[in-house]
Amino acid sequence: MEKDMIQSLLRLIGVYKIYEKWLSKVIERGEIPAHIAIIMDGNRRWALKRGLEPWLGHRAGAKKVEEVIRWCLKLGVKVVTLFVLSTENFRRDERELKELFSILREKLEEYLKGDLLHKNRIRIKVLGRKDLLPGELREALEKLEEITKGYDNLFVNLAIAYGGRAEITDAARSLAKDVLSGKVKIEEIDEELISRYLYTADLPIQDPDMIIRT
Repeated sequence: MEKDMIQSLLRLIGVYKIYEKWLSKVIERGEIPAHIAIIMDGNRRWALKRGLEPWLGHRAGAKKVEEVIRWCLKLGVKVVTLFVLSTENFRRDERELKELFSILREKLEEYLKGDLLHKNRIRIKVLGRKDLLPGELREALEKLEEITKGYDNLFVNLAIAYGGRAEITDAARSLAKDVLSGKVKIEEIDEELISRYLYTADLPIQDPDMIIRT
């Protein structure tokens, strides 16, 4: 059975490549979104449906990330936001979280050692509360941010330990501090000013044009 599966996969590879090229040409005919946000959901369900451990679904999903990045580079997308791990996900089973953190660290190490980011001038930015993450994972993320901070061809945001309410809370706290210190006057507060306190403040395009939930 395993042999048959391998043969089937080999046959499908050629078909998939042809389909990928055709799809790319179709997409290029229309307007290309400048900022795409991808909610990486369904990995766990995919694994459980196949009788696999949840983290094997996360591993399968992680393999697709580089492929997505290359698609975006080819199409000329400027910003990609990947919603990897929400603050709510921290409620999951301890073993699953441990495996997920391990998978993330492995992929980050691959990017650190590879040339994808440097060759294509890809900047990595973390959106979320990094203090909630294990030390080794946090260090790898910070290192990626540091070595790519001067790149501007493609901006890839990794939303890890991210929550919408957490972002609003952090923005409100920072804004409140500036009001108390006199840097900002209350009458100056509007939507544009608040946007400067969000995690995406330094991006060329803050709001996504397209949101994809996998």
